[in-house]
Amino acid sequence: MRIAVIGGTGLIGSKVVTKLKAGGHEAMPHAKSTGVDVVTGEGLEKALTGADVVVDLTNSPTFDEAAPDFFRQSMGHLLDAGQKAAVRHFVVLSIVGVDQVPELDYYRAKTLQEEILAAGPIPYSIVRATQFMEFIGSVMSWTADSDTVRLPTTPIQPIAAQEVADSVTEVAVGAPLLGIHNIAGPEVFPLDELGRITLAAGPDSRTVTTDDTAGMFAAVHGDVLTAKDDATLAPTRYADWLAAR
Repeated sequence: MRIAVIGGTGLIGSKVVTKLKAGGHEAMPHAKSTGVDVVTGEGLEKALTGADVVVDLTNSPTFDEAAPDFFRQSMGHLLDAGQKAAVRHFVVLSIVGVDQVPELDYYRAKTLQEEILAAGPIPYSIVRATQFMEFIGSVMSWTADSDTVRLPTTPIQPIAAQEVADSVTEVAVGAPLLGIHNIAGPEVFPLDELGRITLAAGPDSRTVTTDDTAGMFAAVHGDVLTAKDDATLAPTRYADWLAAR
């Protein structure tokens, strides 16, 4: 198959391209650095010409109120170019529970992306993943100083980026789901506990203070960001991922 991977140079995109090529497919990575701009539409028509499948792994440059416009513009351009190119399958990566956190601008924006895709002209699949293990350090940095990291008790079910890429690849080479496939890591942690585990593996002399008002995930209610019964659980445990870094 000939597969255009938009955002194909990023954390997940580069792994998807490698996995597709290993499976014998023609994977074409596209990004701003290769002359493709999803916001303006520049380079998209050429990038999608001849593609059987489009995998959209692009992301908004911010998590604030500008994020909905990014996804509205990017999806409009991608769907238009994909329809002109007679693309048969459009895949996006989203977030488990994304439609359950309307308090967050970015989550509302990703929900909008899903809605635009589902209403569009191309058969589609949505892969929803829980939070990447690779991003836990960044999440901690949002509410940290030199001595303390403040984190809420929000339940998190981290998954390794490689296993996200594996799932996106499997969906991309299959028939369109016309729906959502959920994937998650094998363990659930309160975010503050996950922070303590991360610091201990450092080693890092900072301490974690539980603060249910701290950071973006403070807006999350209950366990909506964890997997439900229909999810596929990846095998890598967080402690094993930390040990292998």
